[in-house]
Amino acid sequence: MPYASPSAGLPPQMALHTGRAVFTEAYAVIPRECMRDIVTSYLPHWRESRVWIIARPLSGFSETFSQYVVEVAPGGGSERPEINPDAEGVLFVVAGSVTVTVEGQTHHLKEGSYAFLPPGSHWTLANRTTESARFHWIRKRYEKVDGIDLPPAFVSSDQDEPIRWMPDTRDTWGTTRFVEPSDPRHDMHVNIVTLEPGAVIPFEETHVMEHGLYVLQGKAVYRLNRDWVEVEAGDFMWLRAFCPQACYAGPERFRYLLYKDVNRHAKLPF
Repeated sequence: MPYASPSAGLPPQMALHTGRAVFTEAYAVIPRECMRDIVTSYLPHWRESRVWIIARPLSGFSETFSQYVVEVAPGGGSERPEINPDAEGVLFVVAGSVTVTVEGQTHHLKEGSYAFLPPGSHWTLANRTTESARFHWIRKRYEKVDGIDLPPAFVSSDQDEPIRWMPDTRDTWGTTRFVEPSDPRHDMHVNIVTLEPGAVIPFEETHVMEHGLYVLQGKAVYRLNRDWVEVEAGDFMWLRAFCPQACYAGPERFRYLLYKDVNRHAKLPF
């Protein structure tokens, strides 16, 4: 199953300057054609690697998470990938393969592989192949709760987890869940949402969760606040809490990687 990833490179000088990028008070859209070489960055203690930082906490906007697309060349990786001991993470591989070692246990992650990394865990990552690899890295400061244990590290994959179809949708709208929604140890979910051709999210979801939505496959028309926006594989949508959203899927299967913060009290400012 192919997954989209950034376009990289640079457009030709004669390309028309008519893009779809937008940043509003309630949402942002970063189209795939904006994820070029010139907007990449580099991280401390990573070698032969670069990142597209497509979300970061911003005061007054989306405040709970950051999301990177990381590209690691052959021989690249890190022995100190995470420098914040309070940060939990999820890795989702979209191209190539990497070797991740968590607390001494080694895992070989390929396209579609998913890894959860609890805060304070010791892990490393290496590309031991001859091809570059790309993966999403979603980070959140874990919110500890007295009497609730930290969730353990685990590895899974898109191929191994079933799609759980929404009721009364004739198996056209569903979610691949890597964590049980009722597990209070987890304060974020990173799932994959699937809509078959012509399927819809039939109401304007309006909720407290912030969202990052990276389109892995297909195209759709997505409702964001007051606007209907056409999106395709490789695009990223970034939603504030309570931003209304709905969707009409396009002519082929539409899938996206979805972040949301869950299972915690709303923070109070006093």
